[in-house]
Amino acid sequence: MSKSGYYKWLNNEEYRLKSAQSDAQDLNLIQHIFLIKNKKVGAKSIKMILENDYGVIMNLKKIRRLMNQGGLETKVRQANPYKKMAQATQEHKTCENLVNREFDQGEPGKVLLTDITYLHYGKGHVAYLSAIKDGATNEILAHYVSTSLKMDLVYNTLETLFENGHVVSPECYFHSDQGFHYTHPEFQVQIKEYGFIQSMSRKGNCWDNAPIESFFGHLKDELEIKRCQTIKELKSLINEYILEYNSSRYQWTLKKMTPNQYRDHLLAA
Repeated sequence: MSKSGYYKWLNNEEYRLKSAQSDAQDLNLIQHIFLIKNKKVGAKSIKMILENDYGVIMNLKKIRRLMNQGGLETKVRQANPYKKMAQATQEHKTCENLVNREFDQGEPGKVLLTDITYLHYGKGHVAYLSAIKDGATNEILAHYVSTSLKMDLVYNTLETLFENGHVVSPECYFHSDQGFHYTHPEFQVQIKEYGFIQSMSRKGNCWDNAPIESFFGHLKDELEIKRCQTIKELKSLINEYILEYNSSRYQWTLKKMTPNQYRDHLLAA
């Protein structure tokens, strides 16, 4: 070390002490958020929560540095690109992939994404969650939980969409995978009656419906689903999560707004 460098370091001791104290305070706040979110939030989510809920502007690099310093490691899921998809019969006809991964077309209700996922709860019980997500706002517009995989699962989800009073575009794309529910002849007739343009992912390509797949993945990561002992408990847990997701979950890609806020932002624009 040079002589001038040594004295510069020596004279900056007071600055270093203040900086360390400031970092300690910021780390305590980050740890608080990290713990109340069950260790399942990353740096970007923490930055948005700090700005929106605490009025604190903090550099993203600093948040990552402090998280690393405090050993705050976010629990992340492992992606499964080899998800098995249902085989359509000759009677069940598939549709063209009209959305072509253009999920956000800048208009609420323009692209609706739907899928079904398994929920293992209690002692060996299985339930199924069907949901509809807005491609522009990331809002979960409708969902339905059932212990049966019968066609009522998707029909009830559609009914919930309209019961919730959501307005969709006159040229709305209804996009799904090639599961047997969505290729069922009666379901396809009903989709046309609603005025939707039906679109489907390519066979075995999960990226063609990535936003709803991502939502299901985060839901399973963040909820202790197996702790639910009854279907009533499970439904209540899912309802609370989706309400919080739509109204309180700040998202980086939505200009740091919640899905509900971003929907209002687009409609106002």
